[in-house]
Amino acid sequence: MTHVVSQFASSYVFYWKEYFPDVPILCPPGFDGRVVLYPSEQNLKDYLSWRQADCHINNLYNTVFWSLVQKGGLTPAQAQDRLKGTLAAEKNEILFSEFNINYNNEPLLYRKGSVLIWQKVNEVSKKRIKLPNEVDEKEVEVSRWRKETVILHCDVIGDQFWEEHSSILSDDS
Repeated sequence: MTHVVSQFASSYVFYWKEYFPDVPILCPPGFDGRVVLYPSEQNLKDYLSWRQADCHINNLYNTVFWSLVQKGGLTPAQAQDRLKGTLAAEKNEILFSEFNINYNNEPLLYRKGSVLIWQKVNEVSKKRIKLPNEVDEKEVEVSRWRKETVILHCDVIGDQFWEEHSSILSDDS
């Protein structure tokens, strides 16, 4: 994992100007990574559910915080004081009543985060082959199954995700 995180950090800096040519990188980035072996499927589901809930809590806070600062004219310290001790319902009310933002309509990317999974895809291509005992080449379709990484922005807390992607928890994927 240390190698993966190190490679990511160096690539992040190396390619920065390609994606943000007019924005200087202001400080060296730091990234975190973990390798954890969970003893059961339920432990894995619980962990991913907790991470998604944490993503939601953090994004709701940040959405309200930056709305208060950028649209409401508060300083960061004032916004932090205003949000101190508030519950999710109160944050939603601030967004809706003061900024006409219905948090439930924000893109899933922000509310749920990103989930990367391996998904089997059938790759079909055409090849020209010459069959034995034939003079001319023939075009045939060839298919093969392969895995590709797919990014999803969806709920992993409920059962629907696990039912639709049951192969994640087995060796059949």
